[in-house]
Amino acid sequence: MSERIQKMLSRAGYGSRREIERWVVAGEILVNGAIATVGQPISEEDQVILRGQRLHLGSRLKSTPRVLLYHKAAGEVSTRKDPEGRPTVFDNLPKITNGRWIQVGRLDLNTDGLLLFTTDGELANRLMHPSYEIEREYAVRILGDVSDEMIENLKKGVLLDDGKAKFNKITFVGGEGANKWYHVVLKEGRNREVRRLWETQSVRVSRLIRVRYGDVSLSRSLRSGRHEEMSVKRMAALYKKVGLELDSSVIEKEEAKQKRAKKRSFYRSR
Repeated sequence: MSERIQKMLSRAGYGSRREIERWVVAGEILVNGAIATVGQPISEEDQVILRGQRLHLGSRLKSTPRVLLYHKAAGEVSTRKDPEGRPTVFDNLPKITNGRWIQVGRLDLNTDGLLLFTTDGELANRLMHPSYEIEREYAVRILGDVSDEMIENLKKGVLLDDGKAKFNKITFVGGEGANKWYHVVLKEGRNREVRRLWETQSVRVSRLIRVRYGDVSLSRSLRSGRHEEMSVKRMAALYKKVGLELDSSVIEKEEAKQKRAKKRSFYRSR
């Protein structure tokens, strides 16, 4: 069965659709010996070469997808490699042989909190796409006085350099004096959007933590710089959230794995 090149390569975990489109435009991908074009239909049987290396689409598409929850630390860069040599969010991720980690959205240098990574590019694409309206929730420490009028302005929407933006929800959660904590929710992920929104009200964000992405929350037990792998059961719910279905064979494999683990545990306790 044929699919558009950026969709199939993304689903196989080679990168996000946007990354793959850039590679195609740059002439870095060949299909059956010819330079690929954006939107070109391909199948698993086609010979696809990326920067001189043959891609094994069949085995990649049959492999079990994975999702990681990562607690980004402030000071880490949300990129694979940094020309300035700063630590990146990829430095602490587990190595994988079949596929590669694709980052779901980004957090700026001074923001910490929840980041999702997956080996499934199509899942990453849908989680980031504005049409799916995936909620992002942040804990924000504000330096300055916040009035009811400011809150209303931010909920109604204000004009930024790249268009109108707003918070869908703002909740005061505590604090005294000049520093107060709020939780804010929005359904898009523009560059520095949370900070820029507050700055329109002449106050400054002095701390920013992403605590939730969709239905996935940052656990108190997940320390800064650490990661944990999402269970297949939670992955199935995440796929459903964006209109995808986790392959039944993946669920069957996980159930069989759990049964074997229980059996080993039973005999070790005898």
